[in-house]
Amino acid sequence: MSLQVLLIRHATAETLPSQPDKSRALTETGKADMQQYVGTVKNFVDKIDCLASSPLLRAVQTADIVHQTYSMATRNILPSLADGQLATILTYLQENAGKYKTIALVGHEPSLGELSTWLLTAQAGNWMPLKKGGMCLLNFNTAIEAGHATISWLLTPKIMR
Repeated sequence: MSLQVLLIRHATAETLPSQPDKSRALTETGKADMQQYVGTVKNFVDKIDCLASSPLLRAVQTADIVHQTYSMATRNILPSLADGQLATILTYLQENAGKYKTIALVGHEPSLGELSTWLLTAQAGNWMPLKKGGMCLLNFNTAIEAGHATISWLLTPKIMR
C-alpha cells in the first residue's frame, strides 16, 4: 500500500491579545503568501485526494486556499491536528490509505514537526519544525506506521517564494 502525506503548516495569522487562539484568522499577507506557496507546490504534487485540517480558523482558512487549487479533494476537519494527538492522526491515515493516494494535513507547530519526526523515525521529538506556510511531503511505501515514512522534500516559505 502506498500513500503520500503532505504536511502543511498554516500561513501567518493575526496575533491580537484579546482574541481566543481558536479564532485567529490569517493575515492578508498570510493569505497571499499561501496562494503563492500552493502554486509552487502544484509543480510537485499534481493531485490531493483528501484535505484535512485542524478546526482552528487559521488552519481552515489555509485549507480553503489549498482547496482552491486542489478543488477535487475531499475536505475533512481533524481535531487531532489541533491538539497534537499523533496516534489519532496515524489512525486517520491508516483508515484512509485505501481510499486516497495523497492526503494533505493542515495544522500547527509544534505538533506537525513532532508528527513528521515520529512518522519518519518512530522517535519522539521535533527535528523538522515547519515555518508558517511550510510544507513537507512524506511517503509510505509499505506499512502506514510510525517509523515507516520516507521524506520526499521539505519546502520552507523562502524556497517557495
